[in-house]
Amino acid sequence: MTAEPNIFLILLVIIPLMAAPICVLTRNANVAWSISMAVAWAVLGIAIKLVMELSAHDKVLYYRIGGWDAPWGIEYALDKVGGLVILVVASIGALTLTYAKRSVEKEITSERIYLFYAMLMLCISGLLGIAITGDAFNLFVFMEISSLSSYVLISLGKDKRALTSAFNYLIMGTIGATFYIIGVGMMYMMTGTLNIADLSSILPAVADTRTILVALAFLTVGISLKLALFPLHMWLPGAYAFAPSVVTIFLAATATKVSLYVLIRIFFTMFGRIDVFETFPLQPVLFGMALAAMFIASLAAIWQQNIKRMLAYSSIAQVGYMVLGIAIATEAGLTGGIIHIFNHALIKGSMFMAVGAMAFGLGVTTINDMAGIGRRMPLVMAAFVVGGLGLIGIPLTVGFVSKWALVSAALDAEMWPLAALILLSSLLAVIYVWRVVEVAYMRPSPENAKQPVQVPFSMLAPMWVLALASVWFGANATFTMDLAHSAAGHLMEGF
Repeated sequence: MTAEPNIFLILLVIIPLMAAPICVLTRNANVAWSISMAVAWAVLGIAIKLVMELSAHDKVLYYRIGGWDAPWGIEYALDKVGGLVILVVASIGALTLTYAKRSVEKEITSERIYLFYAMLMLCISGLLGIAITGDAFNLFVFMEISSLSSYVLISLGKDKRALTSAFNYLIMGTIGATFYIIGVGMMYMMTGTLNIADLSSILPAVADTRTILVALAFLTVGISLKLALFPLHMWLPGAYAFAPSVVTIFLAATATKVSLYVLIRIFFTMFGRIDVFETFPLQPVLFGMALAAMFIASLAAIWQQNIKRMLAYSSIAQVGYMVLGIAIATEAGLTGGIIHIFNHALIKGSMFMAVGAMAFGLGVTTINDMAGIGRRMPLVMAAFVVGGLGLIGIPLTVGFVSKWALVSAALDAEMWPLAALILLSSLLAVIYVWRVVEVAYMRPSPENAKQPVQVPFSMLAPMWVLALASVWFGANATFTMDLAHSAAGHLMEGF
């Protein structure tokens, strides 16, 4: 692969980063939303351009800050797996901003709305920066930009429990970041570099030292906390349940996916020239945590009454599927884990948008509140059902593509019991999705049921874009599968 300089990489981060203080200076909700909308769609345009370049040519795009060559300067680098991640973050960001205006006006006090848009711009900038930076310490900086803004976004919810949830996330997120930076410090002590490409070259010479073993452990635990990998997930249900709907939509579709990307970078790029699954006892640990997430979180989802909390536990289970693909440690397994980053973003984005629309129209927060909602809000509930079918893995949905890739990878690796467990865990999704469908369509509306407030087109359109995309990319997965397969191939080679 050859590298080629590209100024659009720095623009991808700088534009939303500069938009954040401008939103604060305006102190006006409408102006802040207009600026954020323009920036989000501009960023999406840049992301699409970069992904098209990556798809057309087998190369890495890069940009060196200040013209300083790595490892002395900070380098931004984008390959195909990073391209998939920026496409997810940018597209979800643009659709979320389109959806946000009316929902935010209802769920966040008016004097704080401009701060919401400023924090969302910071969060987008941080997540995009994580995906393109080629420096391990710079990755930590972007991780903290996205995390700190996320804490504020969650705390903006009107429910007092939002503050508690934000505080819990802050504590767990800070522990995770501390573990990560300790791991980076240990690697720097042994290699004298923070550049990820340099680390990849130098680490094999010191891979058998206790310091590097401990560094890998710190990195894995730190990112697993950010990823909400079972049993390090306790911050996530409250954060998703009590944050404003728009915040839940954005974080559920992007934050954990970017954290998974970091885990992939650690295992297959930083340690890419070392067989980490042979050298270190990682595989059984990851298998255990992933399977526990798939089953225990799915079982927990079945018993939830709060609809957002149910979907939060479902997200923890889906993280398990992604990590399972990594733990299989083959090109096919890694392809399954990578493709689920994209597919799960479509599914959860559309489902949380539907839940936000229900909250807007009827103030729905629990499953029992949804009696008869399928008839009262047919468009909204239909989008929720499409997402639910994706969670189960019904053919012609993106969920089927992900699970087929993971089952195929398990069978190729002669892990027959693992393939059976993937299929069995999918049946649990049938139960908690059916609970909602049964209440929404088969229970009569209460006698004193009020008519829902009309959900504006600006909320319905992004929701259905994601719902239809989950069907489109389920029926025609060639582009995303090719991108994921190519990315997995390069990662398995240690790039």
